Amino acid sequence: MIEIRGVHKSFGSLEVLRDVSLSVPAGSVTVILGPSGSGKSTLLRCVNHLEKVDRGTVRVDGELIGYRQDGDKLHELPERLVLKQRANIGFVFQTFNLFPHMTALENVSEARRNPGRALELLDRVGLADKAKAYPRQLSGGQQQRVAIARALALDPKLVLFDEPTSALDPELVGEVLDVMRDLARAGTTMVVVTHEIGFAREVADTIVFLDGGRIVEQGPPVEVLDNPQHERTRAFLSKVLI
Repeated sequence: MIEIRGVHKSFGSLEVLRDVSLSVPAGSVTVILGPSGSGKSTLLRCVNHLEKVDRGTVRVDGELIGYRQDGDKLHELPERLVLKQRANIGFVFQTFNLFPHMTALENVSEARRNPGRALELLDRVGLADKAKAYPRQLSGGQQQRVAIARALALDPKLVLFDEPTSALDPELVGEVLDVMRDLARAGTTMVVVTHEIGFAREVADTIVFLDGGRIVEQGPPVEVLDNPQHERTRAFLSKVLI
């Protein structure tokens, strides 16, 4: 589903991603772990061209994202074509990004103009009874569940989650993770940046540990979490698990 090859990304003199290559099979859940500043969110944003890569390529379902290839040269696509590509890639942000002047139903149906489908999706995330509520009338967990429903509105090929529970009070985290578990069980292709180790252990097919802009270690949860091979991975997990 996703093929990332040799991706580099810098902001000025700060090199954030260094020769990152990663394959994500269709129907799988990949969890990306790593300390702050390791490049996790930037990598997600490169997948749907919210950030332009300096070198390397990203393909989703075989399609080159953000560029067209002419021989050895890449030419950036016009914005209208990039937006068309993004319709296949749902993105759930840390801070919900709901439109405050729209109800939950309007937020979800805004992309597709299909209230019936939007209501189905709200029901899927357990919020059909909040369809007429505005974001200010919802808890943080409810807002994030609306955001997940909105990300699903265009029936994307995959969904990216950028620390979806980091802005939530601890007692609200579970309701969002439950929705994500249901998506995983339904076979949704997901890439999740999170520090929720229990969720990663339970749901992930592959865990990727990123540090200093490089992939340090990757593999099934039982290998990376229970028997990490790299000292940097062991040091990170010892702190997070405590």
